[in-house]
Amino acid sequence: MINQPRSISSSSDEPRWYAAYTYPRHERVVAEQIESRGVESFLPTSTVASRWKDRTARIQVPLFPSYVFAKVELARRVAVLSIPGVVRILSANGAPLAIPDCEIDAVRRCLGEGAKLESHSFLVSGTRVRVRSGPFYGLEGIVTQDDEKYKVVVSITAIHQSIALELDRECLEPLLPAPSMLSVA
Repeated sequence: MINQPRSISSSSDEPRWYAAYTYPRHERVVAEQIESRGVESFLPTSTVASRWKDRTARIQVPLFPSYVFAKVELARRVAVLSIPGVVRILSANGAPLAIPDCEIDAVRRCLGEGAKLESHSFLVSGTRVRVRSGPFYGLEGIVTQDDEKYKVVVSITAIHQSIALELDRECLEPLLPAPSMLSVA
């Protein structure tokens, strides 16, 4: 069973983060338009190598394709909805779905530290861990193992999107009882 994100009730006076779903490849223009309307936006990107016939270039691509985050009062959401390229604001049961600040902050922190990030499939279950040392101290996520590498998956629950951050096993501590593969002593 997939856990559905809960709608976070909030007064319409308090700005909250909402996910604006955009047409494909419209994220950058939508983010600029949101900012031009006096609303804070967040478009997390990563640099990837793109190869053409005659050259290779490094380009910025959205970590969460077709999503731009806007911090806006609920009553002003029409300022975001009226932007060309915005399809809708993510909602649940007919009400706009606020994204917890801690999820946006976790993604920002990963980007700010210059970590090597990659898109990752969204995980509903797994061992929840906290980073106990290094530049990501206190960051929480779900751990996965790929060969001898451990990755902490940081998620934006409302849009079912995640990023994975590669870390040493020694700097992780489980928040719940851990399976034997992670036993950190």
